[in-house]
Amino acid sequence: MDTVEKIVEDFASDIAMSSFSGTRLRDMIRAIRACKTAAEERAVVRCECAAIRTAISENEPALRHRNMAKLMFIHMLGYPTHFAQMECLKLIAAAGYPEKRVGYLGLMLLLDERQEVLMLVTNSLKQDLNHPNQFIVGLALCALGNICSAEMARDLSPEVERLMRSREVNTKKKAALCSIRIVRKVPDLAENFMALAASLLKEKHHGVLISAIQLCTELCKASKDALEYLRKNCIEGLVRILRDVSNSSYAPEYDVSGIADPFLHIRVLKLMRILGQGDANCSEYMNDILAQVATKTESNKNAGNAILYECVQTIMGIEATSGLRVLAINILGRFLSNRDNNIRYVALNMLMRAIAVDALAVQRHRTTILECVKDADASIRKRALELVFLLVNDTNVKPLTKELIDYLSIADPDFKGDLTSKICSIVEKFSQEKLWYLDQMFKVLSLAGNHVKDDVCHALIVVLSNASELQGYSVRSLYKALQAYGKQGSLVRVAVWCIGEYGEMLVNNVGMLDGEEKITVTESDAVDAVEIALNRHSADATTGAMCLVALLKLSSRFPSTSERVKQIVARNKENVVLELQQRSIEFSSIIQRHQSIRSSLLERMPVLDEASYLVKRATATQATISANKLAPTVAPGGLKLPNGVAKPTSAPLADLLDLSSDGAPASTTTSTTPNDFLQDLLGIGGVSTSTAGVPSTASTDILMDLLSIGSSPSQNGTPGQAESKPVHAVPEAIDLLGSLSSTTSVSGPEKTVHPSITAFQSTTLKITFDFKRQPGNARETTIHATFTNLTSCTYTDFIFQAAVPKFIQLKLDPASGNTVPANGNGSVTQGLNVTNNQQGQKPLAMRIRMSYKVNGEDRLEQGQVNNFPSGL
Repeated sequence: MDTVEKIVEDFASDIAMSSFSGTRLRDMIRAIRACKTAAEERAVVRCECAAIRTAISENEPALRHRNMAKLMFIHMLGYPTHFAQMECLKLIAAAGYPEKRVGYLGLMLLLDERQEVLMLVTNSLKQDLNHPNQFIVGLALCALGNICSAEMARDLSPEVERLMRSREVNTKKKAALCSIRIVRKVPDLAENFMALAASLLKEKHHGVLISAIQLCTELCKASKDALEYLRKNCIEGLVRILRDVSNSSYAPEYDVSGIADPFLHIRVLKLMRILGQGDANCSEYMNDILAQVATKTESNKNAGNAILYECVQTIMGIEATSGLRVLAINILGRFLSNRDNNIRYVALNMLMRAIAVDALAVQRHRTTILECVKDADASIRKRALELVFLLVNDTNVKPLTKELIDYLSIADPDFKGDLTSKICSIVEKFSQEKLWYLDQMFKVLSLAGNHVKDDVCHALIVVLSNASELQGYSVRSLYKALQAYGKQGSLVRVAVWCIGEYGEMLVNNVGMLDGEEKITVTESDAVDAVEIALNRHSADATTGAMCLVALLKLSSRFPSTSERVKQIVARNKENVVLELQQRSIEFSSIIQRHQSIRSSLLERMPVLDEASYLVKRATATQATISANKLAPTVAPGGLKLPNGVAKPTSAPLADLLDLSSDGAPASTTTSTTPNDFLQDLLGIGGVSTSTAGVPSTASTDILMDLLSIGSSPSQNGTPGQAESKPVHAVPEAIDLLGSLSSTTSVSGPEKTVHPSITAFQSTTLKITFDFKRQPGNARETTIHATFTNLTSCTYTDFIFQAAVPKFIQLKLDPASGNTVPANGNGSVTQGLNVTNNQQGQKPLAMRIRMSYKVNGEDRLEQGQVNNFPSGL
């Protein structure tokens, strides 16, 4: 039984067949536009296609070009028209220009270079390229330039070369554009067009010049030989063209808003940038004309701004003089004052690249850039903020930070997150004195505390813990901020932590600084502040837990408030948040039943190791990045990692890890430290639980474990068990730096000693392995790794990582340090415990990776160790 849609289509088809016979293109378009439903349109198209098929089968030459025009319209509507491809070839083979025009248009629209039928048109194209009528030649060149395949390019390139010498301007222009397609398809033919392209630059017609410049640009990309040839033979011509067009009088055919042919300007400047890049001689020859264009071009019209922007890009891309670069950056500074948002945005983008070339010149426009941070357009604000971040240095950090913090109070909520993150990064990176750092961080917490990340709060508390002379000032400042900005979550957490640790300093005004005003705070006031914070942020488990800890500590520091604190803590015994409920019960027990040990139990936290924290934080940041993107591979030798380095293939890695073997999976175990400081303080989630009975993960997990700084498998359980950790957990490599003084002991008379090997050696680093094995356990081997620096630069933040096949278990002990002295004057050692579950069947194999910094620059080396002694 027919569906409703089928019935409607049949009805519409009957109507169309009776009222529309498919005569002219305009009639068909009118009928299609008159359709009220998609079914009616399909019926009209189906009827017309049927009429065209009939005409094709009856071979009616008079209607062929009309039918092809209809088919092109039907094709643009999205209906199939493949049945008429041969009609295009018949029209192209016709003698008349009208038929050829429709045929070539259909050829370009209905076919592409992948169609096999295209091979049949090569002969017709060759005949038309040699036709005495320039318009037919133009049709053939246009078609060849749009659908040319590699085979057609090789067959027809001699004709195109000949036509580039034609006297007809339009023919030369189209031949040059066609040759661009040929060079793209067959780069080996580039040498055939080098001399022709250079000769076309002597033409006067702007259309030919633009086509020739486009061809020269494509030749430079296709061949280094062509690039060198054009540098020698085209620079003078390009300078002459640019000078002539810049100084030319008014010409109506080329004028755009009072600017003579801006399109030719821009094409010439782009080609100059390609030719001058890395070539001092060419750049020197361009300097004068670039300065002329930069100073004479009007900037009150879009056409002039387009030329100026391209001129700036060319100046920054070649080996220009310092004065010319300053001129270019000043042009970008003027762009920042333009009302057009697009012009300001591209100027900010260009200034970000210009900082690497001439930072001092960009600094002169700092005020204007800061105004862009306050712009109404969100994209301009964000780009300007990134530029300001790049502009900050030791000399201007204070005024820039003040401007950004002042704007923070009135910034849009959507922008506060980015702005807060940049301010915190600036303050942490460039602070030279702790008092200034603390003041700025307190302001940020007060104005945008809900946007401050936990690791920033952690860093602030670490600084507070180490700044004993500023602890009193800090707790008073945070207390006052808490009274005024109690809704800012991060401020509340830092403030209650400080009040709990240094509450007596707050009450007794200990550690007053010069010029600081005394404040009167009683013991009850301190408890009130924490209680208000607890009630206001009861929904936040972390903040609530910190408030309870602070109250417990205040009960020890202020005995008179002990009873009140007990009542406040007891209110949370029935809290719906399990963590707060548990803490409330435990703290109440401490207050009521353990008076004798409460004072010692609630002493101040020991001073946090600031240097160790900074190392761990930097490594954890790298781990988070690597967890989302596999680290790129570089050959041994300490090369830097630029953007765009290709990722390694997985096949050799899979072979190394023996993913197809039946042995137990690899297991790397070591102690880890939680990354989240607030959880570290509260003891929430500090230890990840292992999942029992979980089978080995897929090969992609092993690749992540090897190539990225990810979480380590669990030490406990069967080899198939893996420790479950959050993505941001601190990796095992961080723990290598955890104990800078510890070394691995491998002594013992009962152990079997194997000969040492050089596990890895490059021009910069040498690693040796010493082996010792317990006689009672033939599978277990202790490896003592020694890292030696072979260069004259000290390596800092040194981290060693290793991965093994899944039938081997690996445990990394803490390294002896994270700094490798230069010139081999000392070394870093680390212990590895290896268990080969298929000992005697498969030898040990290991892939290693070392990351470190040289003068602040990140370096990475990696390699494969296959020369282990036999029997391990």
